[in-house]
Amino acid sequence: MASKAPATGRLLLGVRKWYYNAAGFNKLGLMRDDTIHENADVKEAIRRLPEPVYNDRMFRIKRALDLSLKQQILPKTQWTKFEEDVSYLEPYLKEVVRERTEREEWQKK
Repeated sequence: MASKAPATGRLLLGVRKWYYNAAGFNKLGLMRDDTIHENADVKEAIRRLPEPVYNDRMFRIKRALDLSLKQQILPKTQWTKFEEDVSYLEPYLKEVVRERTEREEWQKK
């Protein structure tokens, strides 16, 4: 009997792609990590980004704000594609959260 995992995986990938496009941030040229709510941990992770990555992030956000004010979207060729959207902030964010929880554990002792 064949496994249903590949079919389920393809279906799940299809749903993820549909939701990614339905969210709309990619039409403004934003990446998923550009839309994360900025709490203290996220702000620290952003501060730790390498300068070129930080500058790219700021460019995307400023361009999205400008497009939003003009009530426009980018041409479809410039939309962020699901396959091109990398999680550039996640490694830094995981490290910040790990450090914070470790600091809290030390303070409990």
